[in-house]
Amino acid sequence: MLRFLVRRSLGAMVILLIISAVTFFLFYAVPRDPAMLACGKNCTPDALAVIRKNMGIDEPVPMQYWHFMVGIFAGRDFAAGACPAPCFGYSFANQDPVWNTILDRFPTTVSLTLGGAVVFLTIGLGAGMIAAWKRGTLADKLFSTGSLVLSSLQIYFVGPLVLALLVFNLGLLDQPTYVPLSEDPAGWFMGLLIPWMVIQIIFTANYTRLSRSSMIEQLSEDHVRTARAKGMSGKFVFFRYAWRGSLIPIVTIFGVDLGSLLGGAMITEWTFSLPGLGRLAVESVQNTDLPMVMGVMLFSATFIILLNVIVDAAYAFIDPRVRLA
Repeated sequence: MLRFLVRRSLGAMVILLIISAVTFFLFYAVPRDPAMLACGKNCTPDALAVIRKNMGIDEPVPMQYWHFMVGIFAGRDFAAGACPAPCFGYSFANQDPVWNTILDRFPTTVSLTLGGAVVFLTIGLGAGMIAAWKRGTLADKLFSTGSLVLSSLQIYFVGPLVLALLVFNLGLLDQPTYVPLSEDPAGWFMGLLIPWMVIQIIFTANYTRLSRSSMIEQLSEDHVRTARAKGMSGKFVFFRYAWRGSLIPIVTIFGVDLGSLLGGAMITEWTFSLPGLGRLAVESVQNTDLPMVMGVMLFSATFIILLNVIVDAAYAFIDPRVRLA
């Protein structure tokens, strides 16, 4: 097990290094002069030269990348001041450290992601299990049809409708907002209730369909039929054998979804004006803030890769045969 995890972790580190190199090349080597983006419209040659010096882009591209990576692990010095590790540079828009801005926005994304994940996993897996257990019945048809309809909806369509109905017309809930959990747990819950509802509508449908199909497939496996032939009860076989085997595709999709959401739920955060990483990424692109865009991208990529490693570890725990792969 330890060798399996070490091998996966080393592979993840190599992938992250490649991503950092490609991202740096796209943002700092491909543009003709990134300093022009930071200098603005009323830019003088002297100011442009100072910005190039401060950004370190007056050096060869390999040396720029080396200094960038050293800054992430050991920090580096800029004209704006010392930038402690992990240093992703300073924002073009407000001259604040990129890392501090990411840390400031990250709690919103974590709250949105984890709260929504609890809801859509609980409802989605529960509905899928019931549909598989009652296969061919009215309950199965209702769950299957409902999940098919809901999975075709999009957050940017459902979100405004829910806001118009529950907030502006009926006045049942307040406008979504983020309140730190440590300051006001009730305000934190109520402020994210509508975004959680919208996320779970989309994701619950997908997990209902996935868990149902995976469970039905497992119920037709040889080891399940053998357990039934030995006289084991249907419930015992369902939860002891079929359920565990059906978890592998669910864990796969959940790891990808969770990593993507933690990296920044752009559409959800933008729809509900939540100050998370997804909204930060969109704002940075609009402002042509290269250091911020690159910092968010690398931060998001790190979470996606980390979740993939965790998924591999979950595979090995659920099915020991995966350890030999």
